[in-house]
Amino acid sequence: MNRKALLIFGLSLIVAFVLVSIFRKDASLKVQQFSGTTMGSIVYHVKYLGEEGAAGISDTDSVLIAFNQSLSTYIPDSEISRLNNLGKVKLISPFFLPVLEASQEVFQKTGGAFDPTVGPLINAWGYGPEKQLPEVDSAMVDSLRKYVGFDLVQFDSSSVSLLKNQKIDFSAIAKGYAVDLVGELLEKKGIENYLVEIGGEVRCRGINQEGKSWSLGIEDPTVAIDQQELLAIVRIKDLSLATSGNYRNYYEQDGKTYAHIIDPRTGYTSQHNLLSASVFAKDCMIADAYATAFMVVGLEASKSIVDNESVEAILIYQDQTGELKSFVSPGIKPFVELNKTK
Repeated sequence: MNRKALLIFGLSLIVAFVLVSIFRKDASLKVQQFSGTTMGSIVYHVKYLGEEGAAGISDTDSVLIAFNQSLSTYIPDSEISRLNNLGKVKLISPFFLPVLEASQEVFQKTGGAFDPTVGPLINAWGYGPEKQLPEVDSAMVDSLRKYVGFDLVQFDSSSVSLLKNQKIDFSAIAKGYAVDLVGELLEKKGIENYLVEIGGEVRCRGINQEGKSWSLGIEDPTVAIDQQELLAIVRIKDLSLATSGNYRNYYEQDGKTYAHIIDPRTGYTSQHNLLSASVFAKDCMIADAYATAFMVVGLEASKSIVDNESVEAILIYQDQTGELKSFVSPGIKPFVELNKTK
């Protein structure tokens, strides 16, 4: 065999080896999925491309149990419960500082519209777990607002203090944070293509089993709960999605629909025509916080925030005639298919 023939033969072997390697790699990237519950009865779903057993429910539950032990107000001896009872604690878990930092960032960038200390006002208006009757007057609102304000939460890398004995509740950011933690767990195991969903909040990385971006649905916030119609379908890659809205928790007045959202800055119910906010960001924790803030500030202010921050959004609202409409920010628009809105 001459030199040229040997070279061709060698190259053929290399190509064959590469093709076999690619085939074996692709063959191992089958769809794996599992689900469980967290934060009480909230269901989570994990789907990834990889070898069977590369990730599973045991490791995921371990992370979520530790997360709850740190940040759940329903666990009497959790880190956050001890803080709310004592007013000051040393930070023990790796979970508390990141959510404090994210909360402070979004609190500042939304002018206080996102505020994890708003709980007393929510309870007073009858929307919290205590379900009090909404017999609220201006004197009560003024007295409660003294204990609301994330700027009254002082923290560093080792401890956190509540300067006016206020209470913290991270329920408006916790699901998004939990989604990120599960996603980071998968990445540590070398999994590059996955979808994690907890209670409707989602983190996607890489591609799905069809080699395409992950496909997600945006629900119509005005229909009955048993109908669950989709307003939009979005295909995303390497992004997270969190949605906040009235989702049948609203009232109608003069032919318009208003969400039951308390504005931490005023102490009163926000009145605007924004019905749901779906926010896209790299991390689900940030998307979750901004989605909550958008439902406080309304349509126009939300658009302004999107223009100035590293987030994208689909905002569903009603116009003056009651017609359902949408705003889709430019960065996410090419990946959105709208079904019902204009």
